[in-house]
This record gives sequence, C-alpha cells and structure tokens, in this order.
Amino acid sequence: MSLNRSVQKPPHKVGTTSAITSPDYAGLVRFLIQPFLDSPESLSVDCEMSHTRNRAWIRIAFEGSDKGKVFGRGGRNIQAIRTVVAAAAQVAGQSAYLDIYGSTAGSREGLSFDDEGEERLPPPKPREKRGNGHKPIAKSRFV
Repeated sequence: MSLNRSVQKPPHKVGTTSAITSPDYAGLVRFLIQPFLDSPESLSVDCEMSHTRNRAWIRIAFEGSDKGKVFGRGGRNIQAIRTVVAAAAQVAGQSAYLDIYGSTAGSREGLSFDDEGEERLPPPKPREKRGNGHKPIAKSRFV
C-alpha cells in the first residue's frame, strides 16, 4: 500500500537541462538564524556574489547579547548553519563563506567578534619538568 498516491511526480523529459539559479543565501541565513535571536529585527545579512569564481560571501551581524545562542554549545549551532549554507551552495555549483560580525549598534559596526576586545582567559601555563629526566613517575597502588 502506497501512502503517497495523491502526489504525482511531474514527467521527466530526457535531454532537457534545468538551469540552476543561485540560492537566496540571505533568505536562507535569515530563516536559520532568526529563531535563535531575542530581537530578530537586529539581524543584518549582506550577501556578495562573485560570478567569475562561483563564490558567495555572506556577512551577518546581530546583537552581541544573542551571540551565545547563535553559536551554541561548542559552536554547534553556527557550524550547522554553515553546513546548510555550504550544502545549498554546492547544489548550485558554488561555494559559500559565512562571516559573523559584531553588534550593529553604534561604533562597533563592522567589527568581528575576535576584535571586540572581550576579556579573554590567559594562555595555559607550561608544565613543569620533573627531576627524573623523560621517564614518567609511576607510583605503586599498593602500600
């Protein structure tokens, strides 16, 4: 028994080619990112196409307070968004790059998150070398 009897497939004509147009990257990115934002109207999306190299550069900006939600734990959300955008570009025979910029408010416009001057943790301290050369110290479990 077929569940999709009411859905008919269009006839496929042999020898015809369908022209693949460039995807609406800005609309796709808006669709994927807006659910994460507290204020979706703050989202700014700019898409620049290079037709000679078949590349799309997509730049997005939103309020800094939404950064954690958009990036997700360990960057999972933004990586998933980049994967979807790259897949859409690959279907169209293109490549896409997604850049994320800082808040759209005031003088911070155009800065990337790396340039915001956020407080960062100091680099880890190097381990101290032990006195017995390169051999690891092994302690017996039984005393």
